[in-house]
Amino acid sequence: MTALIETVRVRRGIAPLWYLHLRRLADSCRALGIPLPGELITPEGGEDRVHRLEVARRGLKLSERPVPPVNAGVRLVLAREHHRPYPHKTTDRRQFDRALEEAKARGGDDALLLTTGGYLAETAVWAVFWWEGDQVCAPPLGLGILPSVARARLDELTGGLQERTVGLGGIRGAPLFVGNAVRGLVEVTSLDGEKCPSHPAFAALTRRFWS
Repeated sequence: MTALIETVRVRRGIAPLWYLHLRRLADSCRALGIPLPGELITPEGGEDRVHRLEVARRGLKLSERPVPPVNAGVRLVLAREHHRPYPHKTTDRRQFDRALEEAKARGGDDALLLTTGGYLAETAVWAVFWWEGDQVCAPPLGLGILPSVARARLDELTGGLQERTVGLGGIRGAPLFVGNAVRGLVEVTSLDGEKCPSHPAFAALTRRFWS
């Protein structure tokens, strides 16, 4: 049975993005008719870790695991797998598993998925963003991509992300970065072997992400 999942970063004894996880979980529970658990205790204290919630009609399951290693940069490859709508974070992640396996086999860190119409969507592990001047851009949620917690946090920090419906050509040569709620923000160093430039404002944005 498909369940909703939230992977929450506990960092220095607190879960700084917990409120965004709760908001997304409540929205997804409402949309899918899954009861929202009545008692969700804020994860806190202890060592840095990942706190995982799995919520289904049968109830709530909690687990924890160490924070995975985070590379200084991410090498993306274009996946052969097409992106199918994934508007809720569920355990049915087969399209992403296949794309990630392909990326690893081709020497990449992650795979960039396009919609069947050829539009930029998301990667197997991360939400994807790029700079146009000093403006941070992202694919439209209307394409069926996940409303990620990292995206919600960036929307707060930037005063509003700019949604852009673009194909691969629309981001060629642009500074790219990826984000998720466990690992934070990481620059994309290459796309299909082509080097990606950095943006001078990225380091400051990264420092503010967890604050």
